[in-house]
Amino acid sequence: MAQKINKQSFTNFIKSESLGGFVLIFCVIISLIIANSFLADDFNQLLAINFGTNIFNLHLKYSLFTWINDGLMAVFFLLIGLEIKREVIEGELATFKQAILPVMAALGGMLVPALIYFCFNSGTPTAAGWGIPMATDIAFAIAILGVLGKRVPLSLKIFLTALAIVDDLGAILVIAFFYSQQIQYNYLLYALGVFIVLLIFNRLNIKHLAFYILPGIVMWYFIHHSGIHATIAGVLTAVTIPTNNTAQKSPLEKLEHALGLPVNLIIMPIFALANTNIAFYPTMFKALAQPLSLGIICGLLIGKPLGITLFTWLAVKFKIAQLPQNCKWQQIIGVGILGGIGFTMSIFIALLSLPNLQSQMIAKFSILAASVFAGLVGYWVLNRFGKGVS
Repeated sequence: MAQKINKQSFTNFIKSESLGGFVLIFCVIISLIIANSFLADDFNQLLAINFGTNIFNLHLKYSLFTWINDGLMAVFFLLIGLEIKREVIEGELATFKQAILPVMAALGGMLVPALIYFCFNSGTPTAAGWGIPMATDIAFAIAILGVLGKRVPLSLKIFLTALAIVDDLGAILVIAFFYSQQIQYNYLLYALGVFIVLLIFNRLNIKHLAFYILPGIVMWYFIHHSGIHATIAGVLTAVTIPTNNTAQKSPLEKLEHALGLPVNLIIMPIFALANTNIAFYPTMFKALAQPLSLGIICGLLIGKPLGITLFTWLAVKFKIAQLPQNCKWQQIIGVGILGGIGFTMSIFIALLSLPNLQSQMIAKFSILAASVFAGLVGYWVLNRFGKGVS
């Protein structure tokens, strides 16, 4: 019974991610149109509008752009944290045998792109951006698998999803440890205190979600002022929410189900609208020859498929794991290429790691170009070697 519910949850997850991917593509196109039209200045002024309050020593007045990237994206990271915990407790990462292949693949898909980027940018002002090509955008990747339909076996979709979730965990750790500002330890201690309270609630088996969400918002405030990126609060909150490995629907599963569509259909599209926002100019394509662009593009288009395929091959070669059922090596390569779709998390890391607006714009253009190419080539490979093709 529990296995049936898990499969249904995965099916619903795939469907929501597929739909979210298409909405995301639409918002990327709209954002690019706005950025290259007479509406560009008005749109940037809109993003710069400050709102919120500074009252009773609470500092909560920020630009719309900041609220999107630090506030709304914390909800996105909350969902990612819930997905990771569910997969570890009862899903595709629940046992060593299940987890080792996507974990190995994700590890290769993070290390090789980061190394390639560093080779191009070592000693330059953009060297800190090595985390940019490490991430895979699960919404776009799943959307492409959705278009392929039954030509792609379910086991391959599960493999890609688990890989992307481990990949997200890696990106979260990179953001927490390498892309945080100067640490304010008093606020960090306050956040730690709230986190401990949440863990106690979990140990007491308190199941009402309000006991986790409301303190989680307080923890977000403290982490935002601590110098660690505020979105980490979403992940920490997710860790404390109770779940189980039975047929009974847990608080974690209820919250994950409630957040799926809003995150995929509202929050991520809003992020895309605000952050794609690339104004094209005549010399932009020349910028693709800069170390920053080469590191991102080669990291995503070469590093991702090479790292994912190589580490998967090593896991199978040394009999640590087996290929997903009914999958071919050509399909693993195709999934590796889809891993080069780095869009949402890559742009997010670019905004945190790069020193100025010009570098960020070049990075976003490079991410966009690489992601589009990876999506098209990945689709072709998986379609070519799908079911019924010799």
